[in-house]
Amino acid sequence: MPGAADLSQLSSAELTRLERDIARKYAGKVPWGTVAWGLSMPVVWLADWALVLSGVIPLWLGFIIATLTLMYTYAPNHDAQHDIIGRPGTKWRWLNEFLGHWTSWLLVLPFNTLRVTHLDHHRHTNDETLDSDITTRADTAIGAVWESIRQRQPNGKRAQDYRASLERAGREGLIKLTALYKLGFFLALFALAWNGLAIEAFLLWWLPYQLAMTYIIFFLSWAPHNPGLVTGKYRDTRSWKSRLGDPLSMWMGYHVVHHLHPYIPLLKTGPAYREMRPILEARGVRLGM
Repeated sequence: MPGAADLSQLSSAELTRLERDIARKYAGKVPWGTVAWGLSMPVVWLADWALVLSGVIPLWLGFIIATLTLMYTYAPNHDAQHDIIGRPGTKWRWLNEFLGHWTSWLLVLPFNTLRVTHLDHHRHTNDETLDSDITTRADTAIGAVWESIRQRQPNGKRAQDYRASLERAGREGLIKLTALYKLGFFLALFALAWNGLAIEAFLLWWLPYQLAMTYIIFFLSWAPHNPGLVTGKYRDTRSWKSRLGDPLSMWMGYHVVHHLHPYIPLLKTGPAYREMRPILEARGVRLGM
């Protein structure tokens, strides 16, 4: 691969062809590691409850396991949102849809709500009016954490943006289904508390869920787009290096590759980025590593 200086002499069409050739190398196969990852998350979470309630592990350990499980549930669901596991009409389509629904209940959102709103984010990244995730914008990391918490309050704009996204897509039925998911979540917490498991409900579900959502919004939305002020295919997303490393930041340092080529599985975005980097430099992408 020529360096960025050499590539800068190429036309936009030639750069696009090189970029797509690299992207195709990392796409088109079922990401079985991600499939196993996604299928296991609800199983681990349910097993965690069983182990705590039976006294096999202490509640504090169960809290850590529950938090990590919910933190790591969104990423495989995200691959399913983009039909990476099985595109419509292929033999693995059923697995793609099953994995999406199987993981989404832990996120307390219907799979299709996640899919519709997220694809809207891709179409309108950083658009003040149409980006369903625009409310993650913040000047600092601490501000991003605070904003993610504030936006989950009943009067938060994020819920309104999600509703508007579903309405634009003609999926008003998902608004009611989303409300039912939320209602089911609170009814389940109430039922657990009513039956003497209030502390367990708090430490194995409610608090881990809140921490996980803060983590997901921070790493999968704020960090890859910060400051979130610019639109354009090669300008609205950046690469960046997390001090926590790739696994703990969910490989989001390579998120620019995902926005350019959303059919590449999450776990392949790193290798694709490293091979594609000279082209991205020639394109003027914000590269932080």
